[in-house]
Amino acid sequence: MAEKVVAEKYHQLEPATGHSGGDHEASATTQSEELKRQKRIKMYKYIGIFIVFQIVVMSVFGMTVMKVKSPKIRLGNIYVLSLNSVPAAPSFDMSFVTQIRVRNLNWGTFKFDAGMATFMYQGVPVGQVAIPNSKVRMRSTKKIDVVVSVNSAALPSNSALGSELSNGLLMLSSQAKLSGKVTLMMIMKKNKSAEMSCSMVFNLAAKSVQNLDCN
Repeated sequence: MAEKVVAEKYHQLEPATGHSGGDHEASATTQSEELKRQKRIKMYKYIGIFIVFQIVVMSVFGMTVMKVKSPKIRLGNIYVLSLNSVPAAPSFDMSFVTQIRVRNLNWGTFKFDAGMATFMYQGVPVGQVAIPNSKVRMRSTKKIDVVVSVNSAALPSNSALGSELSNGLLMLSSQAKLSGKVTLMMIMKKNKSAEMSCSMVFNLAAKSVQNLDCN
C-alpha cells in the first residue's frame, strides 16, 4: 500500500519536472540568440567604423598626395663678378653668378624641358641664360648654377637709364618658364609649368644686390 502511494506521488510530480526542464532550455536558447545578435551588432559597428576610416584616409590621400601643384622657380643669391656703368652715355655692362632654383612640392618627380631665363630693363631684354633640362625629385629643390651677362646695348637712347645710374642704382627684372610633367605613383603624369618673375636692385657703388624679390 505504501509503495502504491509513493508511485502515485511520483507520477504526479513527473509532468511538473518535465515542464521546468523545457522552460530552462527555452531560456538558454533565448540568451544564446541574444548574444549572437549583440555580436552581429558589434561586428556591423566595427565594419562601419572601418569603412568611415578608409573614406577619411582616401580623402586625405587625394587632397594631399594625389593633388598636383605647379612647381616654382626662384633666383638664389646673386654675386656680382663685374659691373661697369657710365651715367653720361648712359650704359652698363655686368656679369654675376646666381642659382636657378626649381622647387617641386609634389609627391612625385617633375621632369622639365630646357628653357631660358630672360633679364630685362624696363621690359626690354638685356640678357639671357639657358636652363638645361633636368628632373626634380619629389618635395625637393633643384639648384642650377648659372653665370649671367647683361648690358645696355639693346636699350633705346631715350630711356631713363642715365638718371637711374646717376642715383647709383640699376633696377632689373627677370622672367622664366619651364614646361614639364609631374609623375605620381610612377603611372600618373600631368603637364605642369613652373614660372618665375623677379625684380632686383643693384647698388653700383657697392657692386652688389641691394634687393631681390621673386614671386
